[in-house]
Amino acid sequence: MSNFKPVAITGMGCICSVGSSVDACMTGLFSGTRETNLALNPKPPTRFKTDHSVKCPVFEVRGFADVDRMLRTSALGLHAAREAIADAGLDQKRLSTLRVGVCMGTTVGCAINDESFCRAYRAGEDPDLAPMDRILNSNPAAVIAQAFGFRGPCQTVVNACSSSTDAIGLGAAWLASGLCDMVVSGGADELSRITFDGFISLKIASSEPCKPFDLNRRGLNLGEGAAVVILESEESRKKRKRRARSFLLGYGSACDAYHQTAPHPEGAGLKRAIAEALACSGTRAGDLAFVNAHGTGTPDNDRTEGKVLAETLPGVPFMSTKGFTGHTLGAAGAIEAVFTAACLEAGKAPANIGFQIPDPEMGVVPTTDAMPLRGATAMSQSLAFGGNNSVVVLGKGDRP
Repeated sequence: MSNFKPVAITGMGCICSVGSSVDACMTGLFSGTRETNLALNPKPPTRFKTDHSVKCPVFEVRGFADVDRMLRTSALGLHAAREAIADAGLDQKRLSTLRVGVCMGTTVGCAINDESFCRAYRAGEDPDLAPMDRILNSNPAAVIAQAFGFRGPCQTVVNACSSSTDAIGLGAAWLASGLCDMVVSGGADELSRITFDGFISLKIASSEPCKPFDLNRRGLNLGEGAAVVILESEESRKKRKRRARSFLLGYGSACDAYHQTAPHPEGAGLKRAIAEALACSGTRAGDLAFVNAHGTGTPDNDRTEGKVLAETLPGVPFMSTKGFTGHTLGAAGAIEAVFTAACLEAGKAPANIGFQIPDPEMGVVPTTDAMPLRGATAMSQSLAFGGNNSVVVLGKGDRP
């Protein structure tokens, strides 16, 4: 993205298996290992049943009440948006004076996933249409816009596992073009039986807790959740005299054009996305305090991503937070961007949970312990089915 100017992040919200707020999530990320804190271990799904022979654990958001009038994905997104808006010090009166856009990413949340309705309909029955009403009223971006009366641009991005990273990049473009004063941007996704069985069928789901970048990794664990950031123009932020919690310094996106589900073996698209994000942020690789890697725990992803990190960002500490949250699909990029910004703010980054044995094929090792940070910038990466790769560079909030 040429002529990119730093974009202030004045509020953040998050909900996932680690916690129901940004503060709770940060506590969870530094709460020990799977051996010392059993809450960090994934468990069998409770919201649906499957006859699949492979029993794979997941990272559910427990204790979160579903909302009858909308899909769980949209309810999770609305929860994160409310936290982010409150965190930004915004109330309804102030919001009504601003041009506010909403840009959210998802994958599962865009699907018609009421199986009981579909089975009944295909069997020739006349099922109640309430499930269809709920689905049609559950566009994640529209739900947030309607809840707060936002009248700016409203879009849901569906680009597999990079969806919410791309939604944040698009939201920044809206601000740069003058379409908005502020953008509520992020992503949300729920656990689904169809997705669960699908990833098992692809043979990339693990029957044990995932081990990102470990030699003996066997696959991913699915998760669910949502995260939202408030992107705000400098004019609006200064008028409100609001401090930025972080700055979006750069965004890059590029496609491998190689395979529907496997990354390019040499990470061609990821290398381009990293280069673009660094260039438009004016950041040198050596300036990065750490990288929040995609790190799913699958053999192909981690091999490719590890090689790219070794080649393009040598010596930069990195970890995957999916060992805490599972792979939250369309929400992953936003959740990890919020974690990255919050870690810069706190001056520390978590360990790569689940890692034990280095993979010599990668030539790099993730952080094995929580560490203090040196530097004011960090990177978050998202790799997606379809070959898309999206990257954001974030900076500490005390300076753009």
